[in-house]
This record gives sequence, C-alpha cells and structure tokens, in this order.
Amino acid sequence: MATSELHEKVPLQECTGNDGLNQQYGGGHTGKWVSRLPPPAIPYIQLARLSPPVGLILIYIPHFLGILHSAILRQGARPAALWTAALLLLGGSLFCSNGAHSWNDLVDSSVDKLVARTRNRPIARGAISPRAAFIFTVTQAVSAAVFLLGFPNQKAAACWAIPNIVATIYYPYAKRHTYFAQFVLGFCLSWGVFMGALAMDADPLENYSTTCLFLACILWTVIYDTIYAHQDVEDDTKINLKSMAVLSGNKAKHLFWVLLSGMLGLLAASGYLAQMGPWYYILAVGGCFASLGTMILNVDLGDSLSCWQWFRYGFWFAGGSMILGLLSEYLLRL
Repeated sequence: MATSELHEKVPLQECTGNDGLNQQYGGGHTGKWVSRLPPPAIPYIQLARLSPPVGLILIYIPHFLGILHSAILRQGARPAALWTAALLLLGGSLFCSNGAHSWNDLVDSSVDKLVARTRNRPIARGAISPRAAFIFTVTQAVSAAVFLLGFPNQKAAACWAIPNIVATIYYPYAKRHTYFAQFVLGFCLSWGVFMGALAMDADPLENYSTTCLFLACILWTVIYDTIYAHQDVEDDTKINLKSMAVLSGNKAKHLFWVLLSGMLGLLAASGYLAQMGPWYYILAVGGCFASLGTMILNVDLGDSLSCWQWFRYGFWFAGGSMILGLLSEYLLRL
C-alpha cells in the first residue's frame, strides 16, 4: 500500500467516555492503546473496529457456542481439543471481522457521508482511499481463509464457508434492497455455530439441536442489531435506507418480544434435542430471558446513547449466558 493512501488526511480527535465510543463506531475514536500506534496505522484500526473489539466478539461468540455445543454432543471430547478449536477460530474470527468491516465501509462510503454517526469513518472522511481499503479487505479475507487449513476436514470447512462469504459480500447492499437486513447479518454472524461444529470434526447437520442454536443466534442478532440501528433511524429514513428499525417504527418493542420468544423457544428446543441438563436451561435460556428482557424494557429507542449502551449489554450478557449454559453442561459431562 502506498504511504499516501495510508496517510491520515483528517485530524483525529481524542475521545473520552460515551462520546468516544460513539465516535469510534463512526470511525473517529483513537483510544489509549490506539493513540500509541504510528499515525498511518490508526485509520485501519478504526476501519476494522478493533478499539473496542465489539465486532470481533460478536463474530466469535457463535463460533465458540458451536464448539461448546459440539463438544457436548460428542461426549468425551477432551478439553485440549476444545481449546485448540477455540484458538483456531479466534484467529479466523479476527481476520473475518477485519475484512467484513472494511468491505462494509467500502460499499457504504458514499452513504456514510450522509449519516451523522458514520460520516467520520476512515473511508468516508478520506483517511483511507477506496483502493487501499479494497486491498486491506482482500488481505484480511485471504488471511481468514488460511485458518481453514487448521480444520480437521479442510474440504468440508471450505465448502461450508462459501454461504457465509456470499452473505457477507451481500450484506452491505441488503439495506438498499430489504427491510430485513438484520436477518442477513444474523445469518452471517450465526453461521459461526456451524463452523464451530466443523472445527470439532462434527457434522453440523448431524443433530437438529445445532440448527436450533443457529436459528436462535439469528434472532438474538436481529434484536441487538435493530436496537443498534435505531441510532440512525432519522438519517436512514431521509436517504431511503432500509432496516428493521425503520420498518418497525414505534412497534419495535412488540417486535423484540416476539423475537425473544422465538429465540428462547429455539434455545429450549436445542437443549431438549441434545438432552441438556437443568443448568443449561437456567443459565442459557433463563439468562437470555433476564438480560434481553431487561434490555427491551429499559432501552430508550429514541436516545442514541441508550441504544448504544443496551446494544453493548445485550450481546455481552446474552452471549455470556449462552456460553455459561453450554460450558456448564460440557463440564458436567466430562
């Protein structure tokens, strides 16, 4: 990449507190550790959303859930195999996250300039050229593909990766075509459940329990990302971009309760089909009901700061609940 393409063209503003987090997701947050990097590298950290690494975590959680779930189904799976798969997919998730965010911003650069929250993203503000962003996207995608070589069945892993690659390429365009863009994103992120199963040398379709977990993760994604999308409802409406937030309007919370009911039903079905014990239902199903139910009750969809804060809680607490539920079941079966 040419130095001129890497060069920061717009002065960065040091941000603190909630304003800093909001600007980070708009591309302008530098953060403490990011500020210590060479200036030409900072826009790429912002492009990849690595400070804080929320996108990476959101991509990784379904992968880890798939690993834990398959370890439960394949009784006798050793902890060493589980943690080896977990590290493999953590590395792959990092590069997938980098590439997906870069591709999203590359496609959306003209739109980002029209939205208050995103107009300071690196490509939109001119800190990274479209050509440099495309090169970065390709390098991250190739790096992610290298991790497929670590799967027990490399051919199966490559074949299963294709639907997610296609969906990820399409996602930035989805908001131009359909109000259900959050379901496309849910598909992209939740596909990690199947990749987690493959990393444990399991057949993702061997047990319907895995599919139920995959579908539950899709509904979870739709809930938290629709809340996130409410930050941009006014701007999206003006420029004719579609989302579940725009579609649902003042009925959004009714929609959330329907989605949560479906998610809890799918989690319960997944547990039933895999013959999970009570701790799974208490921690995973009960934990998701408590955390997401609290979020739905308390989030102010008309307040951007409230949407950001509850979006953050929604994935940490619900994702953590599912992890704890599956992890407890795995440990009890050792």
